Amino acid sequence: MLSTQKISLAKVAAKAFITPLTVRTFASSAARNVSINLHKGSFESYNCDAPSLDVEISKEELVRMYRSMVTMRRMEMASDGLYKAKLIRGFCHLCTGQEAVAVGMETALTAEDKIITAYRCHGFTYMRGGSITSILAELLGRKAGISGGKGGSMHMFTPNFFGGNGIVGAQVPLGAGIAFAQKYLGHKAATFSLYGDGASNQGQVFEAYNMAKLWELPAVFVCENNRYGMGTAANRSSANTSYFKRGDYIPGLKVNGMDVLAVHQAVAYAKEWTVSGKGPLLLEMETYRYGGHSMSDPGTTYRTREEIQHMRSNNDPITGLKQRLLEFNIITEDEMKAIDKAARVEVDQAVEEAKASGEPDLSEFWTQIYQKEAGVPSVRGREPEEIHHY
Repeated sequence: MLSTQKISLAKVAAKAFITPLTVRTFASSAARNVSINLHKGSFESYNCDAPSLDVEISKEELVRMYRSMVTMRRMEMASDGLYKAKLIRGFCHLCTGQEAVAVGMETALTAEDKIITAYRCHGFTYMRGGSITSILAELLGRKAGISGGKGGSMHMFTPNFFGGNGIVGAQVPLGAGIAFAQKYLGHKAATFSLYGDGASNQGQVFEAYNMAKLWELPAVFVCENNRYGMGTAANRSSANTSYFKRGDYIPGLKVNGMDVLAVHQAVAYAKEWTVSGKGPLLLEMETYRYGGHSMSDPGTTYRTREEIQHMRSNNDPITGLKQRLLEFNIITEDEMKAIDKAARVEVDQAVEEAKASGEPDLSEFWTQIYQKEAGVPSVRGREPEEIHHY
């Protein structure tokens, strides 16, 4: 994947990207595919048909989904620990509880499809090819980080993942621009622009809707509705909380974002919709974060502990898929425990590798600001009298 594409971030560590996960044979592999019927409440549509509730998927893919979600959660738990140990500083937004969105989305897409999101981006970075070591090293500000240790929690990228963006809602018009490029170049692929319910009231989101529909771009706008924008409940900030209907002239679909198979089915539907020339589509993923908005937010001052525990007990995406794997005899309890253990070992090793990496050299502060072709002779530093000449 990397041999044909240039990464603008120089000196990315050798372990910054990983190859797709390999899947070994598990229990009851006689029939390669299984048919699963989703709950009838998995989708609600607006000016379009809903995807089929019947999912045909391979057993290997189901196991891959489970492994990815378990590894992602373990990675975020490690990030939590590193932050509390004061090894990670600044902003840090974890996706614990929302794993089904990133995993279900990736399994329905190809490398040609593009994703751009806001600052809760660690899981998407991992699913789009970033290694655990490079993600954790970036959080620690180390040179083995996926952005060379200069981007931190909110600025992670891979060749087909455009971040990781710190400005609320600003990634949405950028995503529309990427979709415009895809259409202009004749690529049969889609761009998925993710934002939260808290960003849904941004004017630039609606401007992006307008341009995408005006030019019938292959753009899918995805609202990750985790019920709270920072510490404000959705119904206290939005007059219309049916986010999938907010596109007005753009059809929409509400999805159970806690079910990885529902996400997979909806994203496959959305891609087919856009690349077939029907124009943009709006998805609302109903999901939930177990932790606070960021590490500085305990997450319990605007909601009850009982609410959080209820979601963990009844709607957890990993537990839901685990039950399906056991129900269809795709995997045994022992094999599942082996996956969990392997994920823990992998993440623990990545933590040590990230901590062992050094900090970027001070000379790196002046790199990757402008392309050399721009011919910029100098850049001002933090202070007016601090000038770096190229």
